[in-house]
Amino acid sequence: MKNKKTLWICELSLLVALEIVMSLTPLGYLNLGFIAASLLTIPVAVGAILLGTGASVLLGLVFGITSFIKGFSSAAPMTVAMYAASVPGSFVVAVIGRVLMGLCTGLIVKAVRGRVSGKSVADNIVGSLAAPLLNTAFYMGLLMLLFYHSEYIQNLIAQTGISNPILLIGFMVGTQALIEAVTCGVIATAVSKALQTALHRE
Repeated sequence: MKNKKTLWICELSLLVALEIVMSLTPLGYLNLGFIAASLLTIPVAVGAILLGTGASVLLGLVFGITSFIKGFSSAAPMTVAMYAASVPGSFVVAVIGRVLMGLCTGLIVKAVRGRVSGKSVADNIVGSLAAPLLNTAFYMGLLMLLFYHSEYIQNLIAQTGISNPILLIGFMVGTQALIEAVTCGVIATAVSKALQTALHRE
């Protein structure tokens, strides 16, 4: 039992280190020219699949904290506007949203795993897709909840004529969310399945 706990901690530590490196370097982003797709949900998904909900929550927390810290030096107009409007609100969006993403991804993987056979890849696929989709949902959902009446969002509404928060989210990040879901889904599924096979976790 002690050896299993030590192994769990070691594997989680490696994923945490990977999350930090990806968050602070270009490795965490896939530059497609017209858009930069984030790959930062991959360690969270892999953690949920291999190590469980506790690991994915911690990885989501690491993701959120690094994202929040980077926000202070970001030049992205939306991020600059968020931090100018409310630093505590920006913390909720960046950190709490990612913790919820990790929690829900872990719970979804657990629920799917309970309904399929040991060698099925269903939990890998669902978990790998859930992480990026939930990341977008929680981040943008909290953004609209806390910053809908901010000057930045209201100016965007005036420019686009879209006042419905859900439609506005689709306009702002719809294409990016789909690209991230497909990219992260494919990579995380392949990585988690390969690791399960290598570590005899099937």
